[in-house]
Amino acid sequence: MDIIDALREALGAAHVLTGDDAAPFARDWTGAYRGAPLCAVRPGSTEEVSKVVKLASEAGIAIVPVAGNTGLMGGTHAPGRIALSLERLNKVREIRPEARMAIVEAGVVLAQMHAEADAHDLVFPLTFGARGSARIGGVLGTNAGGSNVLRYGNTRALCLGLEVVLPSGEIMDLMTELVKDNSGYDLRDLFIGSEGTLGIITAAVLRLYPKPLAYATAMVAVPRLGDALDLLNTLQNATGGAVEAFEYMPRNYIDAHLAHDSSNKAPFDAQYDHNIMVEIGATAPRDAEPGDDGAIPVQAYLEEVLAGMIEDGRVLDAHVARSEAQRAEIWSRREAAGELTAAMGHSVITDVSVPLDRVETFLDRAERDVAALDPQARNVVVSHLGDGNVHLTIWPTDTSEAGHDAMMEVVEKIVQDLGGSFSAEHGIGLGKRGSMARRKDPVALSLMRQIKATLDPKGIMNPGKVLPG
Repeated sequence: MDIIDALREALGAAHVLTGDDAAPFARDWTGAYRGAPLCAVRPGSTEEVSKVVKLASEAGIAIVPVAGNTGLMGGTHAPGRIALSLERLNKVREIRPEARMAIVEAGVVLAQMHAEADAHDLVFPLTFGARGSARIGGVLGTNAGGSNVLRYGNTRALCLGLEVVLPSGEIMDLMTELVKDNSGYDLRDLFIGSEGTLGIITAAVLRLYPKPLAYATAMVAVPRLGDALDLLNTLQNATGGAVEAFEYMPRNYIDAHLAHDSSNKAPFDAQYDHNIMVEIGATAPRDAEPGDDGAIPVQAYLEEVLAGMIEDGRVLDAHVARSEAQRAEIWSRREAAGELTAAMGHSVITDVSVPLDRVETFLDRAERDVAALDPQARNVVVSHLGDGNVHLTIWPTDTSEAGHDAMMEVVEKIVQDLGGSFSAEHGIGLGKRGSMARRKDPVALSLMRQIKATLDPKGIMNPGKVLPG
């Protein structure tokens, strides 16, 4: 039987899309990766995912899992392949408030997960700009990070268990609800971050956390980037580690944000080179309940700390949000990064991490070395500074593939010298396979290839991604 006919028999004709109906799966969010799939399928259960994988395996046709399709590295590029959408696996199977966990399917949208947790006065703390379209399967597949990694960890730290369809079509049940489960190899962590190259994640057990009763959110200007680490450590010590977000937006990012939309507002009346967004989440009532004067203790305390740092010159300026509207404005400035950089056209997207005390060194060297390679290149920086993750986006004058690789190599070299990683949270996909070939330990690459060959001997699971050819 023709593979399309077989898929239609397994899923129903309405859930096997071809031609123009499959057009949404022919390009990624950035538009950089284009190519029509053989078809797009929309299974509605784990069992139907298993049927699709078995049919594809028998036919020797590759499968590319697609969650929210919001990635930046071409991980969902599927020309001539079966694009397997997770959109119908969108049920929150169970919320267990007392155990602070949720059991969800891989097609649940991140914002939906936030709303479900909020209904129980809990939070699923993973957050970033694409939360309205990114899905749980995708964030697990790339081990996504975001703005709250500082307090809660990245996606891997937020997952207790998984359900996975293997390349054979077998369903592997790793849906443990345990914090401690030391029963052999940790297969869960093998699949998180594998970008669909080893199997398809169909469900997960996720960790939830108490919802902060109040937030203290501020924009802070510091004399130099190195002073930001002093600010972070001061606030962490003072709050017992309650800093949730610590985001760096230098002057070139603020300028780009203002130029992108005339309605956008500057964080301060004056211009500063080094601007930090900080947010503290208070879960104790004593820090969140307004006093007789109406002041919220955690906000008052943040103001007190910042005032003291302004007096001794460690902070130049600060603005603490006084309302939810002001807090939302601060967050919207940071979360506009993806839209802002995409609107500026073809770019070299880097997503690196370095030790916290070497971020300033990395940026200084990057500015110098990028200019040496291409004096006319433009760049914008934004950073999850609290965990050392820097997004340096470069617009070179040479837009060829060779020019892209040359620019990437400049950045990779600096990162390697500083003991960092060329990939922090965006995954590898197609975009960073060159970096993997150049910078990943050869022994580690060899072991990864052995794992891939063992689990996926026919090479049907998202081939050509992550591992260099």
